[in-house]
Amino acid sequence: MKRIIIILFLGLLALPAFTQVVSESTIQKRENRRGMTVKEWNTPVGGKQAFLDHVTSYDSLGRKIEEIEYASYGQKSRVVSEYPANSDITAKVVREIEYNDRDRVVRIRKFEYYPDGTKKRQVNYYPNGKLESVKEFEYIPK
Repeated sequence: MKRIIIILFLGLLALPAFTQVVSESTIQKRENRRGMTVKEWNTPVGGKQAFLDHVTSYDSLGRKIEEIEYASYGQKSRVVSEYPANSDITAKVVREIEYNDRDRVVRIRKFEYYPDGTKKRQVNYYPNGKLESVKEFEYIPK
């Protein structure tokens, strides 16, 4: 029993160092994507004509602000990500708004995070503001 407690304690001590590495990696990726738009094209097997599959847009800080998925008939869905006002490059998404193929809101997601930056909770709402569901995140060390 003492071994398990010691191992868990040592694992918890190593967690901040791991979190810092992940954060630096995330920051570097965001810096590389500043103001970028990424278009994904898809070509069916045997087809000659490529079609637009996804478009992802990033803000001036390199944070994802919009993702659009396309189908053969046009826009299939769109998700707009929002960050805290006056936040920096390390800010996490606080709200996502999901739109359907007719560009109407179908779901609003709000996020909460633990101090180390991992997701704590996701709350989903219908467009009228009524609660749809709540998702809790639990992280169990090995």
